Formats: sequence, structure tokens, C-alpha cells
Amino acid sequence: MALPAISSEMSDEELDRIAAKAQEASNLLKALSHEGRLMILCHLVSGEKSVTELERLLSARQAAVSQQLARLRLEGLVTPRREGKTIYYSLTDDRPKRILELIYELFCAGED
Repeated sequence: MALPAISSEMSDEELDRIAAKAQEASNLLKALSHEGRLMILCHLVSGEKSVTELERLLSARQAAVSQQLARLRLEGLVTPRREGKTIYYSLTDDRPKRILELIYELFCAGED
């Protein structure tokens, strides 16, 4: 897929729409730019995990994991589900998985 060029011939409405989408993409990339958040998303690609499971998988304290999950919730990348006292998280949609597949391809695939 080719990226469309931004031109001076675009209407103000089109340019405003593109600017809003650029802000949305920037927020997503900022959320992904933290190693801990990126690792959380990598673990969630395989399915729903509890906060306790994520703590163990990341070898991180609950406070740190919860802080990163809060940011991912804010950006709409993960969805919580409560079952009793346990909170489980899953990916909200396919966007993080698609981005992580590309990151894996660019940075990890040749190392296997």
C-alpha cells in the first residue's frame, strides 16, 4: 500500500483530519515506546493475562506493571476484566498485534 502525499491542494478539512490522525498515531507510538509496555503487549498477543501473571512474566513489581497497564488502558490498547479479586487484561483490538508483528519482523526475525 502506498502512502498518500500531503499536498497544498488538500482542503482545510482534509488537512485537519490528517493532523488529528497524526496525533492519534503519535499517542499510540508513545505508548509503545516504553520497553515495559511493549513487553506487556507482547505477552498479551498470546491471550488474556492476569496482573499477577504479567508481574511474573516481566519479573516486575505489581506497582510498575499496574502503572504501565494504566497507560495502555488510557490509549485504548488493553481492556480489563475483573473476576473476583483478579483483574485480567487483553488486547482491545488487532492494532497492537499488527504493529508488534512488524516490530518482530524488523528487529527479531533474523535472529532465530
